[in-house]
Amino acid sequence: MRTPRTIWVSLFVLILSAAPACSQSETKPKGAAAPAPAELQGGEAKFTANCAACHGAGGVGTSQGPPLAHKIYEPNHHGDAAFQRAAANGVKAHHWEFGNMPKIDGVTPEDVDQIVQYVRWLQRQAGIF
Repeated sequence: MRTPRTIWVSLFVLILSAAPACSQSETKPKGAAAPAPAELQGGEAKFTANCAACHGAGGVGTSQGPPLAHKIYEPNHHGDAAFQRAAANGVKAHHWEFGNMPKIDGVTPEDVDQIVQYVRWLQRQAGIF
């Protein structure tokens, strides 16, 4: 049977071991300091205008939303159509505890296509695929 002290020590160790993993989502993905290629700059601008407030500059996440430059959002798990549905309909929280994502008014499917191309580039820069 564990004593209260060993429970607190175990909890403290657990928190300390999780800290590096938590801070990784706040760093820029590998290569994100490089400017986006010219053909992706429209998608980058649309991402900045419509997504970055929650998903962070460079898709690294914020306290308001998850990082899109993360393996959970790689194409085999969240295909491009998932981004279209998210923008058009919103998303019920299921991977993260940021709350539900609202639909994004004012973006067209073509805008989302450009945003997705930019996000996929960020993911490649981060070594996700």
